[in-house]
Amino acid sequence: MKLGYTIIYVGDVAKTLAFYQRAFGFGLKMLHDSGEYGELETGETTLAFSALRLIEKLGHRPAALNPEAPVFEIALTTDNVDAAVKAAVAAGATLKREAQVMPWGQTVAYVLDINGCLVEICSPM
Repeated sequence: MKLGYTIIYVGDVAKTLAFYQRAFGFGLKMLHDSGEYGELETGETTLAFSALRLIEKLGHRPAALNPEAPVFEIALTTDNVDAAVKAAVAAGATLKREAQVMPWGQTVAYVLDINGCLVEICSPM
């Protein structure tokens, strides 16, 4: 078994996909004609977004993202954390923590996407 994709529930799928394309340079893999589901080209594991209204139609009640109490994060690796953080902020991300070198040697920074989702931008391990 392998992880195929992760889906994050958002209010506006197209707007979120456009943000991730601008902020992190991902390519658009697909956006369903309904506008309620889309995927990005992110490497081996797909990052997908679904409209809140779609998952509610399927009988689920997702909680709103809470930037002050995140329950998950998206971790993106890059060789140039500082440049990636600057690009993300220029595209509309909110800086949560400047890049810092961790005790284990990895450089890590945090931003919030346009929905309040926590995104870690880090160097490879």
